[in-house]
Amino acid sequence: MSRFFRVLWFSGGLLAVALGTLGMFLPLLPTVPFLLLAIFCFAKSSPTWAAKILHHPFIGKPLREWLQYKGIRKKDKIFSIAFLWISILVSIILVAAFWVRILLLVVAIAVTIHLLSFKTIK
Repeated sequence: MSRFFRVLWFSGGLLAVALGTLGMFLPLLPTVPFLLLAIFCFAKSSPTWAAKILHHPFIGKPLREWLQYKGIRKKDKIFSIAFLWISILVSIILVAAFWVRILLLVVAIAVTIHLLSFKTIK
């Protein structure tokens, strides 16, 4: 692969890591899909960086479990749903527009259903 494409894939990986990191703190921005995208990009450009993400002490294990089992541990589901609802409820308190509050509730319900639809692993 040419140097240009390696730099392009690597840049995409860095962007995906940045978005995934933001997703850890913003309730509607997903974390795992961006980190999986980063692993893919880094596998094309720098397998060392892909390995660093997969063996990271905080995020590595859930990513490896997703890649291997296509599922989420029960405690991770509970944490994700609890953090989602806490964030949404704080947002609802801070937002004045009624329609935005309703929209936030609908999104929270949809994301909760989506998270619950994933296979639970032990």
